[in-house]
Amino acid sequence: MDMIEAPRLVLLPLRVEHADEMAVVLADPALHAFIGGAPATAQELRSRYERLVAGPVGWRNWVIQLREDDALVGYVQATIDRRTAELAWVVGTPWQGRGLAGEATKALVGWIAGQEIDTIVAHIHPDHAASAAVAASVGLRPTDRWQDGEVRWEAPV
Repeated sequence: MDMIEAPRLVLLPLRVEHADEMAVVLADPALHAFIGGAPATAQELRSRYERLVAGPVGWRNWVIQLREDDALVGYVQATIDRRTAELAWVVGTPWQGRGLAGEATKALVGWIAGQEIDTIVAHIHPDHAASAAVAASVGLRPTDRWQDGEVRWEAPV
């Protein structure tokens, strides 16, 4: 999998070794208000990352590294099925409000543009204004379709 670069960030292909640092990044219970669940322990993340790294080739996962201090601050995902990529992004609470999710997602969409993908999709909770703003910034638009209480956003590549 490719490393993806952005002005302030580097998207690094997910490795099991990222689990310890990412457990801290994702530790705030408030972060899970829209994504569900509860913060995972480092061991739980290690197990999840083992499955993701070994998973189907269509599971693409990157951690977001902030260039200024080499710290991990979140993750982006693209689940590719045929010619559609479903995107997801999460930035840890301490780094929110700085445009990092938008920058990381734009970099990911730029990478997707070089793949054999026709459509990008994201599912966003209707009350999650920050994620809606990220989706809009990369050209996604809400549809009238819902899945598990979230609105489907999509755009052609």
